[in-house]
Amino acid sequence: MGVISNKIDRKQLKPGDHIYSWRQAYLYAHHGIYVGEGTVIHFTAGRGTQTGTGTGTPTIVDKLFTSSAPSFDTDIPCPGCGACNQTMTDGVISSCLDCFLSGGELHLFEYGVSKVHFLAQARGGTCTLASSDPTEEVLYRAFYLRKKGFGAYHYFKNNCEDFAVYCKTGLLVTSSVGGGGSGQVASYAAAVNSIASISLRVVNKSFYGMVLVSCGMYCYRRVVSDIGFRSGVTKVPVEKIAEMARWEY
Repeated sequence: MGVISNKIDRKQLKPGDHIYSWRQAYLYAHHGIYVGEGTVIHFTAGRGTQTGTGTGTPTIVDKLFTSSAPSFDTDIPCPGCGACNQTMTDGVISSCLDCFLSGGELHLFEYGVSKVHFLAQARGGTCTLASSDPTEEVLYRAFYLRKKGFGAYHYFKNNCEDFAVYCKTGLLVTSSVGGGGSGQVASYAAAVNSIASISLRVVNKSFYGMVLVSCGMYCYRRVVSDIGFRSGVTKVPVEKIAEMARWEY
């Protein structure tokens, strides 16, 4: 594990670790909390629920980001956990590590990294400036939310990464501006804004200068969107999650 890759071996896993696995040819990653004994607690919209955008109708986003649920044949339930049953692939669920990974590689999300390390990661969703709470608190939140739920799944405002980061830190984005705290979403938004800024500049400007400025804007937006840096972030007791209006989309 390092700056280039956060890939780890299963033997390195410890209870309370925030882990993730890339999906759809590295288009995005699915996140969860490893709780020991080969089990992961994670948050998913499930295949076929079509609720990830809050519209209630199928969209191209729903088709691309249905990965949170295990991708194995549902006619052959996993002998380890049975998480491949359709009835168990929505909301906060627990599954074996194999079902969570769905054939992908295992990576460890890092906490309390420096800004240099943070920016060395070309994309978000791999680390944060925020520090992790003690393992016992992380596990308590994960098991509590396994029973109580984590609200309505939303790909951009309340997704699997938001869930895992909350379990690790107790931090929630309570501001209505800027969506959730997902580093993946923040990096995509930063990239779109940076590309748009290039296209809006006049033709006679230096191309290399525009690229340099846009790269700087991308890095800046990633940092200020991180849950360990941004404003509008609050430490929320897990027992209060159900009372948070932000979960109603």
